[in-house]
Amino acid sequence: MRRHRRFHTGVPLPAVVLAFVAVAFFVLPLLGLAWRAPWSRVGDILGGETATRALRLSLVTSAWATLLSVMFGVPLAWVLARSQIPGRGVIRALCTLSMVLPPVVAGVALFFALGRRGLIGQWLDRWFGVALPFSTTAVVIAQTFVAMPFLVVTLEAALRQQDTRHEDAARTLGASRWYAFRRVTLPAVRPALVAGAVLSWARALGEFGATITFAGSFPGTTRTLPLEVYLSLETNPEEAIVLSVVLVTVSFLVLLSLRDHWFGARSTRSVVP
Repeated sequence: MRRHRRFHTGVPLPAVVLAFVAVAFFVLPLLGLAWRAPWSRVGDILGGETATRALRLSLVTSAWATLLSVMFGVPLAWVLARSQIPGRGVIRALCTLSMVLPPVVAGVALFFALGRRGLIGQWLDRWFGVALPFSTTAVVIAQTFVAMPFLVVTLEAALRQQDTRHEDAARTLGASRWYAFRRVTLPAVRPALVAGAVLSWARALGEFGATITFAGSFPGTTRTLPLEVYLSLETNPEEAIVLSVVLVTVSFLVLLSLRDHWFGARSTRSVVP
């Protein structure tokens, strides 16, 4: 029986052809974006007041969102990975739901939870005079809501795969659980923590739906880079294209930098006789 011609990797030719079609499906839109980009005006557009203001706001809010994701996501991942609390699967699903939830729905949910008439927001407004929606704080909350699950999932997986013998040895020598986690466990899973934090930052930087729904679009206050791209499509398409290229470049570099974390170190090639 005649066999399909194979590449040195052992992948059949039909599979390679279909893989190239899939690659083209993902690459062609990016090529179209690069083709229409006004490269001669990139410096002027990025140096403009509108783009600079949106970029500065996005960097500040995404940094805060990443900090909050680490602050609350690390303990959450620790609990999900090591504890035996009842309903752990349900808790994990609830805490990572925003990864698959439509961003606009996430914004609506935040609005009815933290808005001035929301479940918690009404009491914040009544007791403390705090109104969260349509503020820079609302941007940070929306970004954290959609970004934190990326850190939790990444770190929980690393904690589950980690050998706990060193941690048990530290506990045997008298270390508290928190001390053992901070001095033994956390350094061991630092690559996963960094990867999760970077993923959270990239997701926060590109957040759109929850932000525009919960925080609105006010220049200098809530109009982040993705919102500026959306609004510029009608008034200034060239600016929208340049800012889109910036976001694509950042996302690509983030994914490229995390390649070794997802696929591990270079595997040794097996010798095929």
